[in-house]
Amino acid sequence: MVRKTKATNPILKKLIQDLIKQSNKNKAPVWKRVAKDLSKPARQRRSVNLARINKYSKANDTIIVPGKVLGTGELDHKVTVAAFDFSEAAKKKIDNAISIQELMKKNPKGSKVKLIG
Repeated sequence: MVRKTKATNPILKKLIQDLIKQSNKNKAPVWKRVAKDLSKPARQRRSVNLARINKYSKANDTIIVPGKVLGTGELDHKVTVAAFDFSEAAKKKIDNAISIQELMKKNPKGSKVKLIG
């Protein structure tokens, strides 16, 4: 029988709980989807390069990455990127990189955000 793995990082566990609470409180399905993606094992979590974010976003978009943002590629327009983790190279290249918790506080309803993965 295969054991189902769950997140063991206490910070990640708390984030997942907060996302589910926020989703139920504000009827915002985007937060429940992000929580579901973050609940997956680390090897199945998303890793997204800046080139992909640049390709699928427009100026002033808000992007959520339920995983890690990697620094390959460039951004040729301003976007706000919220993710669980950023590589050092990605942090240097993104002007407005925030945590998912910060985005949840700024935008509790999760409106006008794009999920990229």
